[in-house]
Parts: sequence; C-alpha cells; structure tokens
Amino acid sequence: MPSRLRLAVVLNEAAGSLVGSGGDALRQTIAVAFERQGIAADLNFVTSEKLRAAAEQALKQVKDGEFDAIAVGGGDGSIRTVASVLADTDVALGLLPLGTLNHFARDIGAPKDIDAAIALIAAGQTRRVDLGEANGRVFINNSSIGVYPYLVVERERRRRRQGLSKWTAMSLSALLALWRLPLRRLVVHAGESSERCRSPCVFIGNNSYDLAIPNVGARKSLDRGELSVYIAKSQSRLALAIIACRALVGLLNDVRDFRIVKGPSAEIGSRTSRLLVAFDGEVELLAQPLRYRIRPGALRVYAPPAPAPHSG
Repeated sequence: MPSRLRLAVVLNEAAGSLVGSGGDALRQTIAVAFERQGIAADLNFVTSEKLRAAAEQALKQVKDGEFDAIAVGGGDGSIRTVASVLADTDVALGLLPLGTLNHFARDIGAPKDIDAAIALIAAGQTRRVDLGEANGRVFINNSSIGVYPYLVVERERRRRRQGLSKWTAMSLSALLALWRLPLRRLVVHAGESSERCRSPCVFIGNNSYDLAIPNVGARKSLDRGELSVYIAKSQSRLALAIIACRALVGLLNDVRDFRIVKGPSAEIGSRTSRLLVAFDGEVELLAQPLRYRIRPGALRVYAPPAPAPHSG
C-alpha cells in the first residue's frame, strides 16, 4: 500500500479568501479537505513578509526527507514568492488559489474550489512550466514598466492611508495614473530586433497572452519557452484610456494597439538610472538596464495535462 503524500503547506494569512471568509473557518476546511484526500498536510499560516522564509524552510524539510512536496495558499504574489524558491529544484508545487484573481492557477487549469484543488494534488499529476526572470527577480505571469507600476504604488498608498478597499483604491489610482501618464523613452532589445520607443506601458509576458474574446488576458501555454514583449503604441491619455476600455470588453488588436516581439530574452534600457517595475502585481525599483529571460520548465506544478496544441 503506497504511503501517504506528506505535504508542507504554506498559506498567506493575508490572502483575499482567508481575510474575506474568516481564517479559522477556512483553516478547518482546508485541513479536512487534505485529510479526506489522504494527504498528511502540515499547515503553516504566515504573514506576507514571512512567506519566503517559510518556503525556504519547507524546501529544506523536503530535502531532509520530512516532506514530499510543497503547496502554497494565496494569490499570484504568494505563488510567485514560493515559485522563486522552488525554481529548478524538481520539488513539486501544489496550488490553493486563495487570492482575488488567481491568474496563474487559472492558466495552468487548477480548480478554484479548495476541495477540487486538493484532489488535483492528491491525483499526483505534475508538469513543468516556464518562469520569467528580470535582474534576478522571478515572475510567474508578467512584468510591466510604465503606467501600471505607478497605479499599484498609488493604490497601496490609498489603501494604507485611507483604508479603502482594493478595488475602490484601484479605480481612483487609475484616474491619477492616467492623468500623470508616465511616457518612458526606452530602448528595447528583443529577439532579433532593437528599437527606441516612447510608450506609457511595456508589458512582458511569461509566454503569450490572448488579446481576443473569449480568452482575453489568458495564456494557452506556459511551456513554449518564450517571452512576449508588448509595447503600447498609444501616446496620449485618451488613446491609453481607449485601449483600457478595449481590454475590458476584449477588443484589443495586436497590430493596432501594440508592437509585439517574442523571444527567449529581452533587454530594456532607459535614460533614468532606475525604473519602477511590476512583477505579478508587486512593484520594485530596479537599476536599469532590465535584463529579461525565460527559464524553460523551471517550475514543476501539480496540474492537469497541458492541452494539445491546435493544428492548422
């Protein structure tokens, strides 16, 4: 009879689902769900600031033979933190999507429901997916320069000072970011091309994003081993606002709205010595140039099999 899967589970106690539904109730729900699936799970609820240290400790315990794998509970930021610790280790990562949007979990096909997500881990199916990296910082979804990092900084400032909800603060911050509209003069080297541009937003995806309905903002594949660099062509507040509206209704056009370059690496330079850069919704101030690269198959995750590529 096979032994039980021993799982070190690191959960961000500030994740949206935990805060919104009451931590104690959800803690019990998660514990019962693991037991129901026959998994010996050690649950460790930590703050965002201690998440990386908890992941590093869990990895050490796996290497010491105390656990077989690791799971993370939280949103994309939490997954990014743990993924950066597990990159290239061959230790499998399970996902409990407890964040607000859960883009990464959606794109690999992990269920939103806690019981179903834990059942997926119990099934034991894993596959390898790519990670993006810039100047040593890993990202699971995307990185961006320009208007979005400013929006995030302003959103968090309003939440901290005014106690606003995430979405209210985001809406107000979007108006301010649009008004200020940071147009960056950049030099972008990607693939075989090199160009100078002036853009309010450069978006670097871990693999390609769909820009059309019904899958706008989603990725069909996370294992093609390529970065996708999207350079917004808009040069005015009105033009950028129109692009934002098109994005909301799934009417973006890759030729009209963006210059798109794909490849295994990219380098972005600016006249300024440092740039605000967003990684999966979290912002850092980095010295430039920004050196991006794809890390093929760097993360092993519990997930359904990858969908077969379309022919044609």
